[in-house]
Amino acid sequence: MAERCAAAGMGCATSRLNHPSGCIGTPLRVKSWGMITSPTGRPVTVALVDDYDVVLKGVAHLFDEYRDRVVVAEIDANTSVKDVVDVVLYDTFAQAESDHHDQISELLKNPRARRVVVYTWNLQPELIDAARRLGVHGYLSKTLPAAELVAAIEAVSAGEMVISPQRGRTASAPGLDWPGRREGITDRESEILALITQGRSNADIASLTHLSPNTIKSYIRAVYRKIGATNRVEAVLYGISHGFAPDTHRIEHWQGGP
Repeated sequence: MAERCAAAGMGCATSRLNHPSGCIGTPLRVKSWGMITSPTGRPVTVALVDDYDVVLKGVAHLFDEYRDRVVVAEIDANTSVKDVVDVVLYDTFAQAESDHHDQISELLKNPRARRVVVYTWNLQPELIDAARRLGVHGYLSKTLPAAELVAAIEAVSAGEMVISPQRGRTASAPGLDWPGRREGITDRESEILALITQGRSNADIASLTHLSPNTIKSYIRAVYRKIGATNRVEAVLYGISHGFAPDTHRIEHWQGGP
């Protein structure tokens, strides 16, 4: 299987992942491997998987201007993939990463999912290695602009392994959404509050997000200030009433998709 790195503004052919730069080989601009023709001559069909509708709808809207190339077939919040799709995009917002792999393993076993891609903020080499051992077909950063995400999904659908190189924490791609964004809560603060609303302990949250306990505490203090909470019970009650609890339903035929 061919393998590529996906980076902001650049892809690169690569034969291994642990190079300090995150990519090795000859740099290639994304456009040199974008616009890959589907073997079927139709747009790539995608299912989006996470526990939060608002997160998945934000991802779905990234493809609005690229419906000739990528079509969202269904959005699955806490439900299994129903349609046969070319690519399942597993969003890790408030979800397990590849080292807590039950849900990813289930997706890989699903015969309706031809290829499975992890879509994440966390690009640590050990997580990428764990994902590759599971058999995922791509590991993509949530910082990728829409055009590069589309190109990466097309490449995965065409049979390539696409991996975003490791880099420092940067902002999510423009257009993505999360609970509390309109109230000034950042993407990471939102994820922490969602995990608190799920009943996770600080130790659980640190394990799931691969952030240090002190970093978790800093996010918690920041989000408590924004929502006016003074303790965990108040934070959970706020989360339940403001969309931070997981959803459970499927949206089929997103904007007229198959």
